[in-house]
Amino acid sequence: MKRTYLMLLWHMHQPFYKDLVEGIYTMPWVRLHALKDYYGMVAMLKEFPAVRVTFNFVPSLLAQLEEYARGTAREPAYEIALKPANDLSRDDKAALLTVGFQLNHDNLLNRYPRFRELYEKAGRTGPEAARYLTGQDFLDIQVLSRLAWFDEIYLAGDRAIHGLVLKERGYSEEDKALLHSKEMELFNKVLEELRAASERGQIEISTSPFYHPILPLLCDSNVAIESHPGVPLPRRPFQHPEDAQAQLRAAVELHTRLFGNRPRGLWPSEGSVSNQVLRLAAAEGFEWAATDEGVLGRSLRVGFYRQPDGTVASGHELYRPHRLLGGEREISIFFRDHQLSDLIGFVYSRMDAQAAAADLHQRIRAAGRSTGDRPAVVSIMLDGENAWEFFPGNGREFLKSFYGRVAADPELAAVTAGEALRVTEAGTLQHVVPGSWINANFDVWIGAGEDNRAWDLLTEARDFFAERSTQLEVKPERVELARQELWIAEGSDWCWWYGPEHSSALDEEFDLLFRKHLSNIYRLLDSSPPDELAVPIKRPKLHAVNVPPTARIEPRVDGEVSNYFEWLGAGVYTPDYRSGSMHGRTQYIEALYYGYSDRALYLRLDLSPTFLQLHLEFEVRVNVDGTSRVRLQAHIGPAGLGLVQLWKQDEQLLVPLATGDQLQAAFGRIFELRVDYALLGLHPNEKVNLQVSLWADELPLQVLPQEGWLALELTDELVSW
Repeated sequence: MKRTYLMLLWHMHQPFYKDLVEGIYTMPWVRLHALKDYYGMVAMLKEFPAVRVTFNFVPSLLAQLEEYARGTAREPAYEIALKPANDLSRDDKAALLTVGFQLNHDNLLNRYPRFRELYEKAGRTGPEAARYLTGQDFLDIQVLSRLAWFDEIYLAGDRAIHGLVLKERGYSEEDKALLHSKEMELFNKVLEELRAASERGQIEISTSPFYHPILPLLCDSNVAIESHPGVPLPRRPFQHPEDAQAQLRAAVELHTRLFGNRPRGLWPSEGSVSNQVLRLAAAEGFEWAATDEGVLGRSLRVGFYRQPDGTVASGHELYRPHRLLGGEREISIFFRDHQLSDLIGFVYSRMDAQAAAADLHQRIRAAGRSTGDRPAVVSIMLDGENAWEFFPGNGREFLKSFYGRVAADPELAAVTAGEALRVTEAGTLQHVVPGSWINANFDVWIGAGEDNRAWDLLTEARDFFAERSTQLEVKPERVELARQELWIAEGSDWCWWYGPEHSSALDEEFDLLFRKHLSNIYRLLDSSPPDELAVPIKRPKLHAVNVPPTARIEPRVDGEVSNYFEWLGAGVYTPDYRSGSMHGRTQYIEALYYGYSDRALYLRLDLSPTFLQLHLEFEVRVNVDGTSRVRLQAHIGPAGLGLVQLWKQDEQLLVPLATGDQLQAAFGRIFELRVDYALLGLHPNEKVNLQVSLWADELPLQVLPQEGWLALELTDELVSW
């Protein structure tokens, strides 16, 4: 009987939040995710002994976890949470109100009605909230803002913690002290549970370069040109493969100390690989590494297209590891199924947990059929922490349902990465096109003005370190601290937030922390940081932009930008892609144009080249909510525009696609649509709502506008009958 093997890798990572000079943690996310994710993700596997999983823990995360477990982590936000409520200063209270409510409101804040009540009370009173909250209010916030992050398994299994949940409100300082003792207990159980699961053989623990740098760019930033010809580069190349090697060796050293053995596998930060990096990893003794299917597709010059039956074209290549040839030592590479990984990260949180688990199970089985009679290794890899706060119950019901289905399926086996290397014949590669697990390039971290500015400052600091660290008057311990600050600044997290792709409420804090790490290099080596490190790199946050229509239009519906002026006067909605820490909201839709003639509504959807490369089959869905509720679906496949369906009030209409008739649609480089008002049932001066969404495999990829609906007013100036 042919079997499908599931290689599931959960990647655990947080930025390094500690300022080494001041010895202070500037942000609380390692602590909070330690309460919510790291323990439970491993502990739940004890219910499913047949399921084997790979966990990747970034060494700098483990180092931070160790400090929290020892109780030596100095974090001002945590100190405020532990401080007696009656001793809180005005600044303490303001900080508590800021940090305490920085969490997912639907699934974490709403766990406890009293916590929601306090949030609403603070919000109603605005900037002066601290003046209107009582001492008991602040004490309850101190408790509930941490209790909200606690792991479900711990909440259910620990009587003391469960008692705090049942109490709901009116907490005492003794309750707060009890909570702190349980937090310390949980911090320590993270590493204990990892060691225990590893020793019983149920998990394999892999590693990453110590401070999570993008290794190919560390070795040679010019490598970005191969994956994106013409990408703008920093003024000078960053070329320090010795730093990449040092961060790998430091990772092996920490892993060996914590777990008693060398790691066999490497998750290169953000799945970023190149020939140079993979051969460097092989030389350091790593047996396997992993990245995304996009890198394999570009390396083999094939596409992995999903078929209607769930199999994948060229799946015989995707669903097996490959060996990179040509170096002194070979290394095996796993390539993740991008779609299956992203379904967990960005789609299943919006579905019923049981239905989502069943859907994933069946998709894995279908993917396994892509290799014919040969065993298939289906690799799913994603962040093991960020997604769960968007799932009800922290995703535990979904995961347990999925693990149960895998364990009960005789044709499917969940194996560790090391085990997966032995179950099927590996493919071979002579060359790997450099890239990451995001669009098979490095555009998130280099190329944009902010990114390149950060690289320029890093290069200057690296040059200064090389020159100054060898001078005899500098104390060796300060040189070593400066080296660590340099490695921290080489991490991927800073440029993740620079550039146009990502943004958060903490942009300024991340920007400041990056520049502090660079400044510390100069300070530790007895020099003054350059003035330019005082200048913020991050530009003000952008938001979605909506420019309403200014004139009637009558563009030709041909799926091409045949004439720039034909859409002049249309409204334009441009999405905001800088929202959130995860990269699941890929830039699929670049812009939505909308406008009117005297009798028809026109829409134009500009799709990104990345989306068109990834999806040969998809749907554009248009919803118009007015007097009559109308929904249109346009199916697009390899041959272009296919079936166009129209529903009015949930009743399907048979409307032929004919030039000059009531409905026209076309797809080429862009998608264009024209629908008569008569067909939509619209009237002059009517206010209607419009929504456009992009779908593939019956799953939503992106919705415009992001806020839900675009409000249109069909005024007499734009509509005549």
